[in-house]
Amino acid sequence: MNTTPTAKEIGHLWFEHVWNLRDRAKLHELMAPDAVGYLEGGQEIVGPDAFAAFQSAFLEAIPDIHIEVVDSLADEDDVCVHWTAKGTHTGPGLGMAATGQEVSFRGVTWLHTKNGQVVGGRDFWNQDGLMRTLSNAVVS
Repeated sequence: MNTTPTAKEIGHLWFEHVWNLRDRAKLHELMAPDAVGYLEGGQEIVGPDAFAAFQSAFLEAIPDIHIEVVDSLADEDDVCVHWTAKGTHTGPGLGMAATGQEVSFRGVTWLHTKNGQVVGGRDFWNQDGLMRTLSNAVVS
């Protein structure tokens, strides 16, 4: 029996499979082709291929990033996921050369789902704090 995952299940699958396991097949399964994502810094992406390009660039900078779901709250179509991320800035990206700096940051992602897929999402995290941490590592 094929059951459609709940919004909360989709939120957890998103971070475990798409981010932690880097599973592109699961990305295309979970994200609708016309889904719109609004990312920190004013960036807007549409569809799984655009998200995959964004993710690849981020992983180039912090290839060992691991995201842990701290908590989540959901209703029928929406899930808000509070998460923490840890990794090491060992690759070029994020606008600077690799610093070797270990980083830790947290955020919230709000996903809107329909028929078992993400159709919209918004990320809220302290991108400026991450950039300050990396900039200080360069100066130190």
